[in-house]
Amino acid sequence: MRATVLVRPKPGILDPQGEAVGSALGHLGFEVRDARVGKVIDFEVDATNAADAKAKVERMCEQLLANPLIESYEIEVTA
Repeated sequence: MRATVLVRPKPGILDPQGEAVGSALGHLGFEVRDARVGKVIDFEVDATNAADAKAKVERMCEQLLANPLIESYEIEVTA
C-alpha cells in the first residue's frame, strides 16, 4: 500500500522557513499570510488492508517521522 505523510509545524510554533517563504513571496508581489513549511514523505508499506497500513504509519510518525510536541501530521493511504 502507498502511504503519504504530511508533517508541518503546529500552530503557534515558530516556523523560520515559513516566515522566510512568506517574506520572499511578499517581495515578489504575492500577498500571503501565515506561510508554513512542512515535509511530505511518500513510501510503500507492507499491509493487508488500509486500516493496518494506517496503524503502521501512525506508529512510524510517533517514533520517527514527526515530533508530536511541535509537529502535526496527516496520513493518506491508497492501494
